[in-house]
Amino acid sequence: MLATCQSLITADVRGNAAHIRSLMRQARAAGARLAHFPEGALTGYAKHQIRDWSAVDWNVVREEFKRTAALAGELELWVVVGGAHRLTPPHWPHNSLYVISDSGELVGRYDKRFLSNTEVTSFYTPGFEPLVFEVDGWRFGCAICIETVFPALFAEYERLDVDAVLLSMYYNLPERNLMAQAHASINSYWISYANSADCSAVSPSALYGPDGLALGVCEGNGSASLICTVLDPATPEFDVPLTKARPWRRLASAGEIYRQRRVDDERSCDQTRF
Repeated sequence: MLATCQSLITADVRGNAAHIRSLMRQARAAGARLAHFPEGALTGYAKHQIRDWSAVDWNVVREEFKRTAALAGELELWVVVGGAHRLTPPHWPHNSLYVISDSGELVGRYDKRFLSNTEVTSFYTPGFEPLVFEVDGWRFGCAICIETVFPALFAEYERLDVDAVLLSMYYNLPERNLMAQAHASINSYWISYANSADCSAVSPSALYGPDGLALGVCEGNGSASLICTVLDPATPEFDVPLTKARPWRRLASAGEIYRQRRVDDERSCDQTRF
C-alpha cells in the first residue's frame, strides 16, 4: 500500500519534520509500506520558504532528517521525502527526493534534473540521472514538479520498467494534475502526486492509476492529509492498460511492426495526388 502525503511546508524545518513524522505514523497505521511526500517537504522550497541559502540551518536539517529516518526504521516504513541537499560551497544545493528504506537507511537520492529558469539561475544545481528503486517487488521512479512538462522523462521511466512514478510537487495551479493524469494513462503506470498542503485548494495531492483516473484525492482545504491506496494490478479496470496497451505501445514505439509493412506503391509515395 502506498501513502500519498500532503504535508504542511513552512520555513520552520522542525515544524515541517513534525508534520512529516505525524503523517508517517498515520500512513503506517493504515497499512502503508511506502509514504511519499512533496517537493521541499523537509527544508522548504526555494522562492517560497527559502529566499537565501545562508538562512538555512543545515545542522537542524541534518538532525531532523536523522530523526525522520530513525522513525522510518521504527515503523518499518519506506519514505520518500523532498528537501534541499547541501553541496560544498559555493555550489548551490540540489532539489532532491531522499529515499529512506524500512530499516531507516538512506538508500538513494533523486536530484531534480529539469529545473525552472529561476531555479537554475538563482537557487539549485541540477541533477542528471533517473532513480529507480524497489519495494516489495514494485519498481518506483522519481520526478519533481516542473519535470511534469517534460514527457521524455516519463517515457524514460516506462522504458526502465517502473510500476509507478512518485511525483513530488510544490505548485498551485491545476494543470499539473491533468498532466500527471495524462502521463499515467500514456505510460500505463501509477503516479503518486504529492503536493504541499498550502497548494491543495487548486492542486490537491492524488493517486492516479494506469488508466489515468484518480484512485484517491487528498482534501483541498489547506490541511495536512494523506490517501492510502493498494496498488493492485489485478484490478479489472487495469487489464487493458497493463496487459494490452503498455506492451503494445512499447512494441509500436520500436517501429519494426510498421517498417516491415511499408509498401512500394506509387499511390503511397506521391503525396500530391488524390
